[in-house]
Amino acid sequence: MNLFFIKDLFCRAIEKKRALIIFGVVFLAGMILGICFVKTPAFYEFHLNNCDRFLTRVCYSDRSVLVIFLERTAGCALLLVLTLMGGVHIVAIAVPTAVILYRSYTFGGQIAVLFGVYGVSGAIVALVLYIPIHLLIDAILLIGTSISVGRARCFRFAKQDLCELGRDLLALLLLVAAVCLVEMILLLAIFHPLGNLF
Repeated sequence: MNLFFIKDLFCRAIEKKRALIIFGVVFLAGMILGICFVKTPAFYEFHLNNCDRFLTRVCYSDRSVLVIFLERTAGCALLLVLTLMGGVHIVAIAVPTAVILYRSYTFGGQIAVLFGVYGVSGAIVALVLYIPIHLLIDAILLIGTSISVGRARCFRFAKQDLCELGRDLLALLLLVAAVCLVEMILLLAIFHPLGNLF
């Protein structure tokens, strides 16, 4: 198996332009809602805790960046599985939709908190690490959602369909691992001491 199956994945995702546009709009709407409702008491503590956890457990942690890489990759892999499970039935498209809405809403809220509460240091973390990595992972999830929409109407639990599903999961996992690797390099170069690789 060569890496051309990743190119095939992109081609199939782009074929579903309408799905990409619709879910892109859903993502944008969720992000705007997250920013608008960040001051709501019920959500403010949630966003603040998430930002605090990101700063203490990822950016300024004494833990190995390799461990952080593995944890982040595993978390994104779970989201990918949920996203691709949307392709097994048309009703299951609700699952990747919920994933995108949740991620976009928390993304918007946490951007507002990083800039508004943590000041210059929060803005640096947001611009250098949080926003670019989050958007790259979200783009991969949007590609997975587009693939799921294309598959949902015709999926059968046959060997060929299951193999295609597994191949798509592998391709998306490779992309996610590459993004998490970039995040690990940024953490090591900017936020963690050089001896903190292992």
